[in-house]
Amino acid sequence: MGVRQAYSMLVESGYLIEKEREVKLILAALIARGHVLIEGVPGVAKTTIAKSIARSLSLEFKRVQMTPDLLPMDIIGYKIFDQKTGEFKFVKGPIFTNILLADEINRASPRTQSALLEAMQERQVTVEGETFRLDEPFMVLATQNPVEMEGVFPLPEAQLDRFLIKVETGYPSTKGFMTMLKRIDEIEAWVESIKPVVSREEVLNEIKSVKDVRVDEAIYQYIAALVEETRRHSAVRLGASPRSGIAILRMAKAVAYLEGRNYVIPDDVKQVLVPTLSHRLILNPEFEIEGVSASRVVEEIMSKVPVPKP
Repeated sequence: MGVRQAYSMLVESGYLIEKEREVKLILAALIARGHVLIEGVPGVAKTTIAKSIARSLSLEFKRVQMTPDLLPMDIIGYKIFDQKTGEFKFVKGPIFTNILLADEINRASPRTQSALLEAMQERQVTVEGETFRLDEPFMVLATQNPVEMEGVFPLPEAQLDRFLIKVETGYPSTKGFMTMLKRIDEIEAWVESIKPVVSREEVLNEIKSVKDVRVDEAIYQYIAALVEETRRHSAVRLGASPRSGIAILRMAKAVAYLEGRNYVIPDDVKQVLVPTLSHRLILNPEFEIEGVSASRVVEEIMSKVPVPKP
C-alpha cells in the first residue's frame, strides 16, 4: 500500500499539474528496480517531479548538477590519507543514496557518464580495487534537455539502454499553465513541506511483491510480438533487444501493482510501451530526416499488433 499511497497523495494534491502520468511511471520504475531518464525542455517541472517523489518516500535523496568539469570521483567518492590512523579512508560520493537526481546528465563528460551508468548497472562502485555496494532501493533519476546542442555530450545507445524507461514531459495545456501561474507560490511551498508517507522497509517489501504479479501466457506472447515487430518496421535500423522485452514486462507488472491488481492486462503493456522502447530503437537516417520519431514508430507498432482477448 505504501507506494500506492504516495502516488495517490502526489496526484490528489493538485500541485503536480498535468504530471500524473510522469509520477506514475517513475514510481512504477522504482518498484521495478529501474532507473529513469526524464527528457524535456527547461522549465517543465522535471526537477520538481523528482524532488516531490523523493520527499514522499522515506528514502535518502541527493542531487548532482552535472557539468562538463565534473569528475567520476565527484559522484562515486574517493580515498584520502588519514594522518591520525595512518590509513586511507573512503569518502563516499553522492551516489551512495537511495534516489539520486542527476540533473542535465548530458552536460557531464562521457567519462563521468560512464562511471555513473556503471554504478546503475552493477549497483556497486569500485575504488582502487575495493568494491562498495550501494544501498537498496537505488534509483537514478536523470534529466536532460533534448534540444541543446552546445556543451553537451549525448548519451550513446548502449548507455541509454541502462535506463528502464524514458519519460518525455512537455508543456502544460493553456488551462494547466494558467492554474500553475495562479498557484506557483503554493506549489513551491508544498514541495518543500512534503512529508514521507512510505517507509524504506515498505518500499523494499513492495519491490518483492511486484515480482509476484501474475502474467498470463497471452501477455508473454503479446510482449514478444511487439518486440519482434520493431525489428521488421521499415523505419527501424536496430530494433528492440530481449532486454527491452524484460523492461516491458517489469514495468507492466509494476503498473498493475500500482493499480491494485496482482495480474497484468494488455492495457498495462500499452501504458509502458513507449517509455520502455522509445529510447532503445535506432531509426534509419532517412526517416529521422523526415521527422519520424521513435515514439511514433512504437505507437504504429502498438496499433498493428493484435491485442490478446480476455
